[in-house]
Amino acid sequence: MKDDIRILITEEEVQEKIQKTAARISAEYQGKTVHMVGVLKGSIFFACELAKRITVPVTMDFMSVTSYGDDTKSSGVVRIVKDLDEPLEGKDVLLVEDIIDSGRTLHYLMDILKGRKPASLRLAALLDKPERRVKHVDADYVCFEIPDEFVVGFGLDYAQKYRNLPFIGVVNV
Repeated sequence: MKDDIRILITEEEVQEKIQKTAARISAEYQGKTVHMVGVLKGSIFFACELAKRITVPVTMDFMSVTSYGDDTKSSGVVRIVKDLDEPLEGKDVLLVEDIIDSGRTLHYLMDILKGRKPASLRLAALLDKPERRVKHVDADYVCFEIPDEFVVGFGLDYAQKYRNLPFIGVVNV
């Protein structure tokens, strides 16, 4: 069965907003190295596109957490599947996430990462879905605020499908 997907944000709109966000990050991190921490798997497309456009030095690391499984709603239980390879102490860390939804995962991650003593810790998200917020999360950089719909594409998936779509779409399941 093929799911019905409606385009919410076009590929061109995504690329344009990433460029603007990267320019802002580059200006704000002038003279520093941005240590990007991508949250796998969803952020990989956004993190790579963002890193390519940031003009200050960038280092990268990744961690994997889960709270969804194969469902369209968060279970509310966050667990680290893969931790970072390098320490964060003294680094200017930019946590990169695909979407801020309930806020549970990012609230949990931000607390953990703050405890690792970075020089600074900021958050960049491709999408923000504020209607679903359960835990407060302050994002420093958000490309798009979206309505409470289940989205796929540009790294976001439904049961591991549709990550490779070059746009953000709403899936009707």
